[in-house]
Amino acid sequence: MTASPNERPDARRLQGSEYVDDDGSADAALAAALSAYDAGSASYPEVLAVLAPARLLVPVVAILGEAEIGEDGLARDKSSDMAAVLLTGADGRLALLAFTDLASLAAWDPQARPVPVAAHLAAATAVQEGAHALVVDVAGPHTFVLADDDLHRVAARWTPVRLEDGDWAWLGAADDQD
Repeated sequence: MTASPNERPDARRLQGSEYVDDDGSADAALAAALSAYDAGSASYPEVLAVLAPARLLVPVVAILGEAEIGEDGLARDKSSDMAAVLLTGADGRLALLAFTDLASLAAWDPQARPVPVAAHLAAATAVQEGAHALVVDVAGPHTFVLADDDLHRVAARWTPVRLEDGDWAWLGAADDQD
């Protein structure tokens, strides 16, 4: 980014994360909903309603780009990249991983770095990467899969809502500007 000569250097800033003070704990409502879903006392739409506005941790891991062999004969990293993690299912379809808290992320891979994001951004990333699902807490304690049409709806910031008759529907803006 190059500033114009008449622009103050501090006038252009990158927007910071909305999760600056995030301590990595799971959202209590989301943890309860996932536990209830596993126990059979919460429905899939009930979990979606709590998941859609939640913060998730998307793991990034280092991937070796180039290595070199030193004079001592040992290999050393010359370059590496950070990447979000995609899981390939038995059916060959891809899923992006996300976690509710640091403990569930560490249970999967203690070396992965957490990136806190809104659930709709995690879903949008999955869609952009060609994934068919977002798998939450793959290492437990309560794994949840957001897939296909529901993944696209959460990515578009649609919200599950309970209707007066107790059924569920999706609420979304026809011309969302974001």
